[in-house]
Amino acid sequence: MAYFVDQFVNGLTLGAVYGLIAIGYTMVYGIIGMINFAHGELFMIGAFISLIVLLLLAQLGVASVPVAILITLVLSAAFTALWGYVVERIAYRPLRGAMRLAPLISAIGMSILLQSFVQLVQGAGQKSLAPMITGRVVVGELDGQPVEIAVVRIVIIAVTLVLMTAFSLFVARTSFGRAQRACEQDQKMAKLLGINVDRVISLTFVSGAVLAAVAGLLYTVYYGSIDFFIGFLAGLKAFTAAVLGGIGSLPGAMLGGLLIGLIEVFWAGYATAEYKDVAVFAILVLVLLFRPTGLLGRAVVEKV
Repeated sequence: MAYFVDQFVNGLTLGAVYGLIAIGYTMVYGIIGMINFAHGELFMIGAFISLIVLLLLAQLGVASVPVAILITLVLSAAFTALWGYVVERIAYRPLRGAMRLAPLISAIGMSILLQSFVQLVQGAGQKSLAPMITGRVVVGELDGQPVEIAVVRIVIIAVTLVLMTAFSLFVARTSFGRAQRACEQDQKMAKLLGINVDRVISLTFVSGAVLAAVAGLLYTVYYGSIDFFIGFLAGLKAFTAAVLGGIGSLPGAMLGGLLIGLIEVFWAGYATAEYKDVAVFAILVLVLLFRPTGLLGRAVVEKV
């Protein structure tokens, strides 16, 4: 049972990272009806910026872990948000009125470009970071054995819950959130009502990039090792999470991320690690066979 609890918390931790990335996928799809396949690379860029800033702060003698992480969070979010804006301006805005296949190809090209750029600048090898958040907390006792949870896992889950709650309130109760929902429903009507559609779409890309940067920081602190290819794998899992939860639904993206993380960890822990990805996609297929819109997705009704 103690092993089960440890794996459960591990799955929630991994799923929280997937969920943060998945929100970016689902927001972009909700507003322009397309998948941003370069979003995984934004997560990777956020992870590399976080690693670089943390190493620089260590060289400068910043010994306080909370201060270092806070500074890193701000800088990583700022630079990754800039990259998100660049992706929207270069890969999507010029092709907004084109056939739907053109932006898809453009996004894939941008993904390959960002991946290759980081590989050339940072190299193809693994980049490592010494553990920053150590220690374990005893949360109870089972069968005479203490149940311990690593502090870093508690931090990641707590940060994700706070971010998800704050972001949901931001989308639901602010003027930007109302403008975003209006653009999701009808961009032409939103423009006629005075909403700057280009600005809303750009800020949506930026918001998703900020969440990807946070996920990149959490991933770097948790695993302590990154490379230029992590964006592809994590992005694919996060996209799967968005589809599983219901593409276009923010709670669905987070739910899908948590489920993907739990499935992956439990399959690796109780079955075989080699087939954990097979299990994830097999369960996705089974869910979509019975609920094509995902767990929390809703069928889209088109007026003709």
